[in-house]
Amino acid sequence: MLDEKFIKPIPNYIAKRIRDKDQNGVCYGNVRFYAYFAKMKGELVKITVACKNYEKQWFCKQVAVHGVHSDTCLVRDMEYTVMGFSIGWYDTGLSNCRKRYEDGKWYPAKDKYYNPTAVIVNKKYALKFDAYKYSAIEKYPYGDVMKYLKIYEQYPQAEYFIKIGLAHLATNKTLLKKAAKDKAFRKWLIRNAKQLRNEYGNYPYFSAKIMLSAYKANMSVLDGQRLDRQINEMQREYNYINTISKVISKSEIPEFLEYLKKQETNINSYADYIKACEFLGLDMSLPKNRYPHDFKRWHDIRIDEYNTAKALKDTEDRKELYAKFASIAEKYVSLQKNGDDTFVVMIARSPQDLIREGDALDHCVGRMNYDQRFIREESLIFFVRNAETPDVPFVTVEYSLKNKKILQCYGEHDHKPSDNVLEFVNKKWLPYANRKLKKIQLAA
Repeated sequence: MLDEKFIKPIPNYIAKRIRDKDQNGVCYGNVRFYAYFAKMKGELVKITVACKNYEKQWFCKQVAVHGVHSDTCLVRDMEYTVMGFSIGWYDTGLSNCRKRYEDGKWYPAKDKYYNPTAVIVNKKYALKFDAYKYSAIEKYPYGDVMKYLKIYEQYPQAEYFIKIGLAHLATNKTLLKKAAKDKAFRKWLIRNAKQLRNEYGNYPYFSAKIMLSAYKANMSVLDGQRLDRQINEMQREYNYINTISKVISKSEIPEFLEYLKKQETNINSYADYIKACEFLGLDMSLPKNRYPHDFKRWHDIRIDEYNTAKALKDTEDRKELYAKFASIAEKYVSLQKNGDDTFVVMIARSPQDLIREGDALDHCVGRMNYDQRFIREESLIFFVRNAETPDVPFVTVEYSLKNKKILQCYGEHDHKPSDNVLEFVNKKWLPYANRKLKKIQLAA
């Protein structure tokens, strides 16, 4: 427990150091803070000093005392406000100061509220204490030195982080615990130290979660960050949310991404494969169904089986399906776009249009349940064509009526269209379609 009786005046050599540092960047009228280490009842303490210039005079006073082993700090003549810290100078004799809250007494307070950022002018003083002799505190570049020393006492590995240039991670308890128990993790830190160093500020590029995941996967931290980004993007994907998540859990996404990469396929083809398997009643808990060794071969087999089974089932419903499809297409025909653009957009008029489009571009728009989603007005299918060859299949777009956004936009073999096509679809056609849809909804 800190005791105000043991607070000594600022030593002359400390006052000189503070003044020398302060003169290098004086800002008249504003308060600056500095700090110095001292010893109080055997405990290392940090004493914060406030400085101010007034009428060509320089003033300084002790305003806070923090101890390594103390839960609270001692504060004098200092108020914490949303704008920063307000210091009372009445006792220094400043002629323009009136006495307000300051009374020159020390009061206990929560250190997190009364700990101004301050340069410590005698960091090496802490090395005189046996407990901190090897703490590397003199190389710790941040202001939370007392927090660092408290953590160092519990996790001496904090000094290791500083020595390999990762001072910004030296107070991360999650990483310190891992480093304390796992020698291989410490070696991984050294290998990745250059990527982990923050060269532009005081904040780390990578979270502890990303770092530990990358280490567990035996990859670099940059690869781990990319994987984390891919996982997050996957969890927001329409096809993952509505289809693939039934089969592939969040924890399995890294394995799933690696599978897609090795099989040289994509999420859309896999989603179509899952829909076909579900329609056929296959057990998707079996690895051979979830991750077929030759995905393209089994994808094509399941799609063919699906087409056969669905054709038999749909024979009786075909007439009704075509009539409903044509009715919905007519309802939203105004969302089509023709004109002087390089491209035109046409709405699908029948399930047969979807089949023809899918066969021409070798994707599944005509073989899955896009026709059912169309007649339920969940999403519409549009065909993007070159204006000069409007009858030649080019790019297929799935458009959400509910969210008024594009769900999918793919060309031949589920390839991403060129930038000029994407710009046309997203910048010209989509705003146009949304305006037309709004008119239809208002007229209903």
